Amino acid sequence: QVQLLESGGGLVQAGGSLRLSCAASVRNVTSYAMAWFRQAPGKEREFVAVVRPIGLNTRYAGSVEGRFTAFRDNAKNTLYLQMNSLKPEDTAVYYCTARHTTSMYTTKDGYEFWGQETQVTVST
Repeated sequence: QVQLLESGGGLVQAGGSLRLSCAASVRNVTSYAMAWFRQAPGKEREFVAVVRPIGLNTRYAGSVEGRFTAFRDNAKNTLYLQMNSLKPEDTAVYYCTARHTTSMYTTKDGYEFWGQETQVTVST
């Protein structure tokens, strides 16, 4: 069982920055790919970024590429999402998730463990 605890959401003006954190309680974090998804009101949950457990390769949604950076510190069992140049359309609840794999999946199906969500609101 993996427990994920998110933090770092909040309210920011357009153009600003936020960093989300996701602390994982798991013995062998290097066996898990970790990712960020988000869900805006009335929309489906969508992929944001994923980080491979070994090698730390990343993959991003096109809408955030170049503005968001996902990275992880395996020594601290923590996943991060640095969000820069935020836009009002980035407003959503953000979820941290983990999957027992070394691949980088971008669909929510198959992700086994989910954090409690954190709200990000970007004002104009």
